[in-house]
Amino acid sequence: MATLALLCLTSPSLSSPHRSLPPSYPARFGILTTPPPRAPRTVHLPAIFSAPEPNQNAESEPETTPSPPSSSSDLTYKLCAGLGGIGFLETTYLTILKLTNSDAFCPTGAGGSCGDILNSEYAVVFGVPLPLFGMLAYGSVAALGLDLLTAKSLPFGIRKSDASLVLLGTTTSMAAASACFLYILSTQFSGTSCLYCLLSAFLSFSLFFITLKDFGFEKVQKEAGLLVCVAVLVAVTLNRSYSAPVSSSPDDVDLPYFTTEITTPSSPFAISLAKHLNAIGAKMYGAFWCSHCVEQKQMFGREAAKELNYVECFPSGFRKGTIMAKACIDAKLEGFPTWVINGEVLSGEKDLLELAEASGFELKEFDQTPS
Repeated sequence: MATLALLCLTSPSLSSPHRSLPPSYPARFGILTTPPPRAPRTVHLPAIFSAPEPNQNAESEPETTPSPPSSSSDLTYKLCAGLGGIGFLETTYLTILKLTNSDAFCPTGAGGSCGDILNSEYAVVFGVPLPLFGMLAYGSVAALGLDLLTAKSLPFGIRKSDASLVLLGTTTSMAAASACFLYILSTQFSGTSCLYCLLSAFLSFSLFFITLKDFGFEKVQKEAGLLVCVAVLVAVTLNRSYSAPVSSSPDDVDLPYFTTEITTPSSPFAISLAKHLNAIGAKMYGAFWCSHCVEQKQMFGREAAKELNYVECFPSGFRKGTIMAKACIDAKLEGFPTWVINGEVLSGEKDLLELAEASGFELKEFDQTPS
C-alpha cells in the first residue's frame, strides 16, 4: 500500500493539478486523499456593466409617458364638447323663440334688432327655422367631442381617425354657414347688431380652427378637396334658399291686406332724403307681406316713411290668382322691395347712403352720419 501511495504522488499522469497536501494531513486506510476542489472565484463587474435593478425605471420611463399628441387631442375634444354645448344652448333658445313666435331678448339693448333678424326671411332655410339647423350642428359636435374624449371605442365600429374627419367636416360646414350669415348681416342688416349672430359666428370659427389644428397639416392637405366641397355645398344651398323670388307665395295662402306700423324714429337726414326722393319722382315698389319692405321703411323711420312715394303691389290682399297692380306689372319687378330712381332700377333693401348717392342728394349740410 505504501508503494501505491508513492506512485500516486510521483506519477505525472496520476498526480492532482493542485498542490500536495502537507505531510501532517491524515490519511485513512493508508490511502492519501486529495483536497476538495476550491470554490470558483466570483468576479464582480463594475457598476457600468451590471444589469439594472428591477426598481430602476429611468430608461424605460419614456416608453410609458403619454405622447404629447394624445394630450393635445384630449384638449381639442374638451373644447369641442364645451363650445358645442354653449352653441347648443344658444340655438335651442332661439329655436324655441322661432317656433313660438316670441320676441328675443337683445342683450345689447339695440331695440328690436335681434328680433328683426330672427323674424326675417333669412332665419328660415327651405321652410325650416335656421336655429334648428344650428342646434343639430352644435349638438353633434358636443356629442362627438365627448365620445372621442371618454369612450374607448366608438359605436358602430367607427375608428377615431374617421370620427375626427367627421368632426372637422361638421365644423367646416358651420364655419362656411357663419361666413355667409356675416355677409348677409353686413349687407342686408346694415347698422343692425345681433349678439346671438356674433356669438354663433365666434363659436363656429373657433371650433373650425381648433379641429383644423388638431387634425394636422399633412392630413388636411389630403382632405382639402373634401373640405372645400363641403364649404361650397353649404354656400350654394343657402344661396338657393335665399335667392327664391320674394314675391312667390304658396297657392293656398289667403292674406287680407294689412298695414305694419313703423316704430323707429326718423333722423333729420332720413326726413330730408325721403322728401328729396319724392320730389324727383323716385318710387319704392313693395308688398304688404314682404318683411324686407317693412325693414326698408324702418330704416327711414315713421316720419320719413310717410314722405316716400310707395307703391303697394297687392292693395287688395293676396290669394290664389291675385294679380299685381298694373303699375307693378309695368315696372317688370323681379322682387320686393324695388326702387326706381331716375330711371335706374335698384332691387332689394338699400341703406340710406346708397339711396342718397343714387338720387344725387347732397350730404354736405348734414354733419352727423346717417343711421
